[in-house]
Amino acid sequence: MSIRPTRLRRVVATATAVALAGGLLSLATGQATAAAKPAKPAKYTDDFNGDGYRDYATSVTGQSVTLTYGTAAGPGGKTKEFDQRSPGIPGTLTGADGFSSAMAAADFNNDGYADLAVADPTEKVGNRRGQGMVVVVWGTKSGLGSKATTLPLKSPRADMGFGRHLAAGDFDGNGKADLAVADDQSVHIYRGGFSSRNGGTGKVTRHTPNHDALLEITGLAAGKVTKDKAVDLYVLGAGYANGRQNSGTWFLRGGSTVTAPKKPSTYNAATPDYSPEGVVPDFDKDGYGDLAVNDTPYKKHAGSVLVLRGGKSGPGGSYRLTQGTAGVATSLTAGDEFGFSLSAGDTNRDGYPDLAVSAMETVGGLDAAGGVHVLRGGKKGLTGGGSQWFTRATAGVPGEPRETGMFGAFVRLRDADRDGDADLMISDNSESTLVLKGGASGITTGSASVVKLRANFPQ
Repeated sequence: MSIRPTRLRRVVATATAVALAGGLLSLATGQATAAAKPAKPAKYTDDFNGDGYRDYATSVTGQSVTLTYGTAAGPGGKTKEFDQRSPGIPGTLTGADGFSSAMAAADFNNDGYADLAVADPTEKVGNRRGQGMVVVVWGTKSGLGSKATTLPLKSPRADMGFGRHLAAGDFDGNGKADLAVADDQSVHIYRGGFSSRNGGTGKVTRHTPNHDALLEITGLAAGKVTKDKAVDLYVLGAGYANGRQNSGTWFLRGGSTVTAPKKPSTYNAATPDYSPEGVVPDFDKDGYGDLAVNDTPYKKHAGSVLVLRGGKSGPGGSYRLTQGTAGVATSLTAGDEFGFSLSAGDTNRDGYPDLAVSAMETVGGLDAAGGVHVLRGGKKGLTGGGSQWFTRATAGVPGEPRETGMFGAFVRLRDADRDGDADLMISDNSESTLVLKGGASGITTGSASVVKLRANFPQ
């Protein structure tokens, strides 16, 4: 997962940079509660202290990580912040640092504690400016932040941007977590097991599109697209087709040997999206994972979400959802960037994953005040039927809409309280998140709460 920069998101970075101008906050505002040694492997890919609750690792302006530990009710008050100045964290913090611009969580060394891969694609290593680096911060019974090792890299070079995007998954299907790392041209897949003692990994393979349709890698999305044991990987990117710019995907099928078509697929012959987000749930429950990827430049930045259906051998047909899709609450309008942020989860306990889709829409005459749609999954896939729409003007939602408020700059669906349905977490351009509970009828506003974290943690 990479932290998605867009022209609107610069507002977020600027606001946070001002708030942090005096330097980082104290590295620890609380300590994680120590837990007994957990069973192997970790039940949750982001339970960093092994207490049975999912934790929340968020990025602060792409320079540091803030960790908020989970509780039975969701995010708690115990937090920790670390960066490349912290003891045990490799690398050098600079003014234009990119540490935490991409993160991925999994139990990489299979010890029962989830770990966090953190990238800095801007890092200077030796005399190679912009080579980039990825560190794995190891989970322990006291959480993250005190021990990390650097991922080995064969044939490094200057301006490589190693670590631009990360994705975790069992790509070879052997039961151990693997890590995919993108640079400016290729994807490196590191097989488990990983070692917290010496930083060693399993076999590493490198995959390069080598086609004009995907000249620049802009994102990664992992999930089970086929019905075998291995996790598959979509490489998202930008390039050219038929003499025009386009966005595209390159499907890497997991297995003991990762395979891929020679030519990537393209899905947009207009302005490409250079900062896409993609998720791979099974919207229609046919056993094949579907890729949902945003295409915010669509129709003069009105925006859209493209869904590539999964199948026996990989991606099959596709369909597109926009503000013009039947059942979607708002109208298709240039500049709204429908699909600005995406997240998937089952919000109403029907067994079908739903999709949270934010848009920087005008609300009450206030430009880019923003809001979030929740689109329903079902037998026919993802549709606008029965969808929900939330803004600061929605009854029960605290606060008021405001100009460039960017409500929905980050969204996540997660069962924070472990009651069986996903809750909707919405951030604007501040360091707080609104939590709306899921239930049998979907997302509700009756028990709305606010927590101090940004909803940009790994999905």
